Amino acid sequence: MRLRALLDTDALGLRLLGGENELDRTVRGVMTTDLRDPSRYLSGGELVLTGLAWRRDAADSEPFVRLLVQAGVAGLAAGEAELGNVPEDLVVACVRHRLPLFAVHESVAFATITEHVVRQVSGERAGDLAAVVDRHRRMMTSGPAGGGPDVVLDLLGSDLDLRAWVLSPTGRLIAGSKVAGPGLPADTCAKLAAEHLAAARTGRRGPHRVTLGSSTYSLFPVRSSGRSPQASRDVRETVLSDWLLAVEADAGDWPEERLDLLRGVTQLIAVERDRRDAARTVRRRLAQEVLELVQTGAAPAEIAARLRVAAPVLLPGLGAAPHWQVVVARVEWQDGGLEGGPVAQSLLEEILVDPSATGPEPSDRIAVAHTGDEAIALVPLPAVSTEHDGSEAGILADALLESVRDPLSAGLDDDGRVTLGVSASVHSAEGLRGALEEARHARRVAAARAGRVCAAGHQELASHVLLLPFVPDDVRRAFTARLLDPLRDYDRRHRAELIPTLEAFLDCDGSWTRCATRLHLHVNTLRYRVGRIEQLTSRDLSRLEDKLDFFLALRMS
Repeated sequence: MRLRALLDTDALGLRLLGGENELDRTVRGVMTTDLRDPSRYLSGGELVLTGLAWRRDAADSEPFVRLLVQAGVAGLAAGEAELGNVPEDLVVACVRHRLPLFAVHESVAFATITEHVVRQVSGERAGDLAAVVDRHRRMMTSGPAGGGPDVVLDLLGSDLDLRAWVLSPTGRLIAGSKVAGPGLPADTCAKLAAEHLAAARTGRRGPHRVTLGSSTYSLFPVRSSGRSPQASRDVRETVLSDWLLAVEADAGDWPEERLDLLRGVTQLIAVERDRRDAARTVRRRLAQEVLELVQTGAAPAEIAARLRVAAPVLLPGLGAAPHWQVVVARVEWQDGGLEGGPVAQSLLEEILVDPSATGPEPSDRIAVAHTGDEAIALVPLPAVSTEHDGSEAGILADALLESVRDPLSAGLDDDGRVTLGVSASVHSAEGLRGALEEARHARRVAAARAGRVCAAGHQELASHVLLLPFVPDDVRRAFTARLLDPLRDYDRRHRAELIPTLEAFLDCDGSWTRCATRLHLHVNTLRYRVGRIEQLTSRDLSRLEDKLDFFLALRMS
């Protein structure tokens, strides 16, 4: 569109102050700025809107206008709301440099002008949008001035009439354009995330097309900026943590130019993702320090001191020390060869966010460390209330599992498992070691269940399990080795399955009939195996004391 056309629209409230002979210039975009030097964000042909906050005195107008002219802008529109009238020094500078200058009436919002310009630009709309996206990419790379993912999604909506959303790998809504309306339903988000993860595991290049009901969506992966699809040696390293861009459209017949544009949008969103990940560094370090103190048996006072440092970072403005919960996660792959700890760490940072929370920031209050194949989260609770049934509120394993099971199962395919354990809340440093052991025991309970994604909470642990964290590690190891190592050695040499038989026998309360039925064995075969167990361990499974010892040994192993 031409600058001249702006004056023909009364609703824009524009008044020409200079540059009448330059009104045939083409407007290819629009930018709002109050920076003293916005040239790095300009690509040429923009109508620049400014509220004049950059101007401190008359001497500032000349260099500002000179920078705009050097950047090749089409014109400048200055708002009257701040100073009442456009300063004469700015008018003189624009006349000197032949830059068309408009005054914007104080009753007209810059957003109104921006929307009008964007909608009127025709012919090369995709190309124009690419320039705008590129500008915003540079702005977001330089700092928070770009406004986050919502800004570029709004551009997709206004310029290309595309409804688009950014989703987490678990289907949580992170961002959406205003034209997209009130966000996607939670079940739709979960299904799209599941489809994306399943497609990503195949190694196919996006976009992946999915039809749900009467709508078709194209799913674009949002990878860390600067990382190509082949940069990761193993897709499993990132598949459970990458965001995705869901566009309500069928990209199957799009020209390559439009596909490149949408891939550029994902790179822009990746900048925000990288910024968030960088901000997690402090929280991860705090969690690692606390975890090391807990695991090495540091004095409670030393742990408490670290928690006092961590609390303001995780819960800014909190007056009192919070309660804490511990969540343990483990990601295991069938063929091994890939350390699960970092994957589980990124995954926990996402799935511990309230599924109803939107935006990229809610995970800022979760600290996750990892050690080996295990990730451990310290989750602060600002206040612990009591539910109607007398139990304490906080993270519940069942709710956690329900929100992530379907998407993650698709991402794990047939060769991976995620198991989660959740502790009760504790209110002091003295309770953290017990909470950590409690969460680990709960995770082992979850691991014993069938399914790709399993979770268990502290409520599912029997009272004897709550006492186990206070038994020294060397005592536990010696106890379990004395009882179970002879059976493990025998199973390894003879493939006799004595350990599974023992577990089933105890689980059936010593009932020969029920245990034989569960194991699909003849009762005589079961009696032979139990006899062999008693012979190898010098124990008697008809005695309560020996049954209890075996039961505890199996739980501690």
